[in-house]
Amino acid sequence: MERGKRFRDIVSVFLKYGYEDLAERLHLPSPLRLPFRKLRQTQEEVSLLSAPERMRRAFEELGPAFVKLGQLLSSRRHLLPAAFAVELAKLNDAVPPIPFDQVLNVLARELKRPWNELFISIDEIPVGSASIAQVHRAILLTGDLCVIKVQRPGIEEMVRLDLEIMAQLAGLLEKHVEGWQALKPTAIVAEFRRRMEQELDFSAEASHVERFAHQFAGEPAIFVPKVFHQTSTRRLLTLERVEGIKASLFDELDNAGLNRTEIATRIADLVMKQVFTFGFFHADPHPGNIHVLPGNIICFLDFGMMGYLDQKTRDTFARFMEGIAQRDERQAASALLRLANAELDPARPGFEADVSEFMHQHFYRPLGELVFGELVNHLFSLTTRHNLTMPADLFPMLKALSQTESLVTRLNPGHDIIQQARPFLKEVRMRQIRPRRLWRYWAEFGGEITTLLRELPLETRRLMAQIKEGRARIQVHHGGFEELLRTMERIVNRLSFTLVLSSLIISSSVIVHARVPPLWHGVSVIGVLGYTLAGLMGFWLLISMLRHGKM
Repeated sequence: MERGKRFRDIVSVFLKYGYEDLAERLHLPSPLRLPFRKLRQTQEEVSLLSAPERMRRAFEELGPAFVKLGQLLSSRRHLLPAAFAVELAKLNDAVPPIPFDQVLNVLARELKRPWNELFISIDEIPVGSASIAQVHRAILLTGDLCVIKVQRPGIEEMVRLDLEIMAQLAGLLEKHVEGWQALKPTAIVAEFRRRMEQELDFSAEASHVERFAHQFAGEPAIFVPKVFHQTSTRRLLTLERVEGIKASLFDELDNAGLNRTEIATRIADLVMKQVFTFGFFHADPHPGNIHVLPGNIICFLDFGMMGYLDQKTRDTFARFMEGIAQRDERQAASALLRLANAELDPARPGFEADVSEFMHQHFYRPLGELVFGELVNHLFSLTTRHNLTMPADLFPMLKALSQTESLVTRLNPGHDIIQQARPFLKEVRMRQIRPRRLWRYWAEFGGEITTLLRELPLETRRLMAQIKEGRARIQVHHGGFEELLRTMERIVNRLSFTLVLSSLIISSSVIVHARVPPLWHGVSVIGVLGYTLAGLMGFWLLISMLRHGKM
């Protein structure tokens, strides 16, 4: 009942803002397509708004989940026309605070005891009030100064209901509206759902703070606030109070005698370490979430939204960035295809023409003039046009880097973030060829080949049995055979190479064991030469696979 009512409310708001055609194209159930009864004044007001403004107004009226979705879409400029992205970026989830007695009710319910048994005092007026939670200054009984992040009552149930409806609407978009299949709205909503669930769980945020503090332990340029676990729960988070200056308040920074150039360098350096060294990073480093303490110490706040990057994605993105820094078109294009997990290359003529245009716009200008945000937007427009799907985890990282670039270039207009990234990119490349990592790759590859050879006879017998019993079907689709044949040739060549390599190792072992002359210190020289040749062949095969990005 509640879900149906909320669905009707959502559809009504979109109808109010002029999306009647979309309701028809989505094939909504007839009760939901009833015309929205609008006052003449409302109709006239809406008709004066641009399409992007109407979308922003609709999202604002629908509440927290849609505001957050609009903010997410504003950072995906390859999904919407530029005017929509710019307008949605104006969405603000600041809302009037809830009454203080409701805050105390949440504290009592979460802490299972009266608040004054744990706190000396709590400020009634919040220092910040957003759609999910609001923040109050407080003092613990221990005398520690802190801030309490209190989740709004009922917000979790409301957001989860809206997420279910978003998933349903996304499915309808993907099924019925031409052009949306390639944009995969269901995948976008699924990613958004994961992010919202993360943001609603304050215990997860507490663990984020502690992991962040651990990875920067011993780093003098950063301060990470402490978590007070005794007064923290899933809907309540108590952190050490930080009195700093927002990184965007330039006059206050100057008046405090802080060095803006040093601050810009440190912020960029810390974000690069998060992304390329640790793979765990602050996913929303806007100026309000970065404060500066005396001594140009950087403090990140609000750890509800964090990003993760696995080692493979970090390595591939580093190759892409390195290609940009070195103006190497081939390396950048190759890394782009690997980032998109493209099993088959897109149609070559059109793709190469677009890549060439991308390079021309961004590579052949002084590095200091490169704008990372523009480069990212153009990049994703290119991949979307050729139906290449980028990993979902890449978007928060690119957003974080774009926000960082915007802030540091305002702090120091001469700052070159791509130049600063070079040492980190080099470190990523060096990690790829360290002996321990090469040995791990080789061991994994050897294990996979062993498993394949061991299971091949059994799988062959199963296939033959299915053919005999008439349960096997072979479907042949014409087209794309050239790439398939090239792939098969690579597989056969590598298997053949591996078999020769294995035979060489086995035969060398037999020769050494049999002490076949000539001998050197009692060891067969022929056997040693065989081992050496096998090692060179194995190393060459491993380097070849690393170079092509296929393990």
